[in-house]
Amino acid sequence: MGRIPGALLRAVLIAATIATPALLLTGPLSNGPEIIVFIALVAGIFVFSEYHTVFPSILEFRDAPPLNRLRFLAFAGTVVTLTLIAKNAIHSTEFTSALAGIGALVGHTLDFPYSPVRLLVLMLPADASADLFTSVRTAAGVGYAICLLAIIAFILAVRVKGWPTGNGAFNVWTNLPLFDPTAGGDVVDRLYTDARVNIIIGVLLPFIIPAAIKLSSGLIDPAGLADANVLVWTICAWAFMPASMIMRGIAMARIASLIEEKRRRAYAVAEAEGVQAA
Repeated sequence: MGRIPGALLRAVLIAATIATPALLLTGPLSNGPEIIVFIALVAGIFVFSEYHTVFPSILEFRDAPPLNRLRFLAFAGTVVTLTLIAKNAIHSTEFTSALAGIGALVGHTLDFPYSPVRLLVLMLPADASADLFTSVRTAAGVGYAICLLAIIAFILAVRVKGWPTGNGAFNVWTNLPLFDPTAGGDVVDRLYTDARVNIIIGVLLPFIIPAAIKLSSGLIDPAGLADANVLVWTICAWAFMPASMIMRGIAMARIASLIEEKRRRAYAVAEAEGVQAA
């Protein structure tokens, strides 16, 4: 029973975040808000069930804050900020206008040669309107900046506060429900390998996704980003998924280092006891 309030709050927050674009972007180009609201309800139920149960089935690092909190802040911050910026084109207010101006500045700053933002802009067809180029650049810059800040915050939590040791003992069963320590091979090596794979893929994805869309232009029409809802969710997926993978990789490497350090201490104690016995 003690888990219900926290689980319910998390479920409401994630559902509200997912439903925000469908509820606010009601312009003529918006499509399928009912589907988004349904997905929000399903996501809320899933989060509630994962945080309500004693042992989660899929969700990782449930009891190791602030990793999942930073993930949510990055996700919610990206979705809500991009929604408000897109809302400015439908119904402008002083707040959305100021936010759009800051977003345009961030997008322009990050739009330098070979940057992920530049590659995302270049995937647009040459005959796209100037407004579409500006919207994509602004959204990409804002999304990338928010997710980059979340990664930096988690690195500081690891380096400065010693995550996850500051939260007590780390329970592998509840925080890594999909990881099987008995699957074979050394646990530390498997964790380090998983960490490297996640970090490498997370770093490369923002560069690979625009190139893949450009190559598959016959199947995917980048001009569809003119729809505000499509723009918000495309940029969110492009920025948040790699950031989440990078944070997961950093977390797995940290857990591996803790296990390795604990082994060294255990070996040192055993060796000292053996010398005393001799």
